[in-house]
Amino acid sequence: MAKSKPADKQAGTALRLPLAVQLYTLRSLPLAADELLAAVAEAGYTGVELAGNLGQSAEELRALLDKHGLKVVSAHVQLQAMEADLPAVVRFHKTIGNDTLIVPWLPEADRPTTAAGWTALGQRLDRLGRRVRMANMRLLYHNHDFEMVVLDGKAAIHWLLEAAKPEHVGFEPDLAWIVHGGQDPVAMLQQYRGRVARVHAKDVSDNPAERNMADVGSGRLDWDVILPAVESAQAEWLIVEHDQPAEPLASIRRSQAFLAEKLKG
Repeated sequence: MAKSKPADKQAGTALRLPLAVQLYTLRSLPLAADELLAAVAEAGYTGVELAGNLGQSAEELRALLDKHGLKVVSAHVQLQAMEADLPAVVRFHKTIGNDTLIVPWLPEADRPTTAAGWTALGQRLDRLGRRVRMANMRLLYHNHDFEMVVLDGKAAIHWLLEAAKPEHVGFEPDLAWIVHGGQDPVAMLQQYRGRVARVHAKDVSDNPAERNMADVGSGRLDWDVILPAVESAQAEWLIVEHDQPAEPLASIRRSQAFLAEKLKG
């Protein structure tokens, strides 16, 4: 299992799973890239997952990441962007030190409505994932709730993943969205053990102002059960995200503090 260096305030305590933050969580903050990454590092994270480039060139972003001791552990990149010019995507991400590309979301018009449609999407991703692998990178698929709908006896996500080779397409399970979609996150982690190099952590609430999401540890999910399942599934990084936090920086700090305590070695 990958290890991370702890934040200064946790000196001497290694975490069993390293923690990153999905920068989409902080999109509403009026901070320059340098300030934003400084705040992430100060909150105790050692990694970031990108959703965009923070307005920086690859070289500028790499310099800022190095300045703040942060690693890009993965990046959300739209499927159409990868299919349109995969070599350019690969060049950018290799420059910043990232080896994991993730399909983050499908517009409603592009979402299949049948099992056959999800199978076809899985085959499409398999073709892309093969090209990504040839570039010595990895392709994963990130879920929301709409992939949890049951079609012909199986959730849509299963049709997609079963249509792609594991070595071509991995899975980034978003635990809260799995629950919102009516499925069991622990069972899904167990089913895809070894295929879930990145896992999204946020909690579930009944607060529509925050899209019924919550900081990790402040909602309804049982992390004493979930975290061992994440580790058993061979995840390499646990990535904190909140889709619509009222206080973005406070949110990532609270989630980090909760998980760091739970994950002490």
